[in-house]
Amino acid sequence: MPKGTESALTVAGMVALGALALSGPARAQGAAPPDVAGTYKCQPSPSPCLWSGPSASISQSGNKLQIKGENGATADATLTSDITMSAGGTLNSLGIIRPDKSIDWSDGTKWTK
Repeated sequence: MPKGTESALTVAGMVALGALALSGPARAQGAAPPDVAGTYKCQPSPSPCLWSGPSASISQSGNKLQIKGENGATADATLTSDITMSAGGTLNSLGIIRPDKSIDWSDGTKWTK
């Protein structure tokens, strides 16, 4: 192997593995999206629950979500995979759906059912 080729292959392999890890689990075509509808209690972690207030509710139609905070704030969101969601509007956060169905938001809060 020519000198330098080994490190180039190693870097290429790491990039490919990173891309696979970021893509998340694939959902079988036609499989139902995860059910995230319900009422959640906001846990400050580490940020306070300013957007939603003490609780929030999520209604769901397929991959489309409507989020409403107890304080009246609303946001549309989309399930982007089996474990992630993206909320726009005034919430403007990304969420990670945990196995216990809690949601860790990029705004520093955690919602639990």
